[in-house]
Amino acid sequence: MTTSAQQLADRYAALWTEPDADQRREAIERLWTEDGVHLVHPPEGIREEAARVGFPEPVLEARGYRELEFRVARAYQEFVAPGEFTFRARPDAVRLRDVVRFTWEMVPAGGGEAVGGGVEFVVLDADGRITADYQFPGL
Repeated sequence: MTTSAQQLADRYAALWTEPDADQRREAIERLWTEDGVHLVHPPEGIREEAARVGFPEPVLEARGYRELEFRVARAYQEFVAPGEFTFRARPDAVRLRDVVRFTWEMVPAGGGEAVGGGVEFVVLDADGRITADYQFPGL
């Protein structure tokens, strides 16, 4: 069964809100390839500091299941576990061959307007698993 672009986006967003570490690990293994990479365009403060010390285009990177698991767990612990926020995919996912683009939002857990978010571009392998995930935070 082929996963639609929106189904992939919804599964991706759900991963970041999963409270069970074992379930998160399994979801990562279903979504990404073993050597898949998550690349994040850093926030402006990090970019400015990196440029100041000679790194004009810094990138935050998590590669492979272990690093992806750590990255997702840290985001969960910081934003979701305290009960203040949750993540959701917007209903705008589109696919062009092996690339899916979608936006996501960080919203108050009790409902309301988004307080953050970003754009995701994911590159898929022939089995529909993510090989590269390019995240651009900031809606």
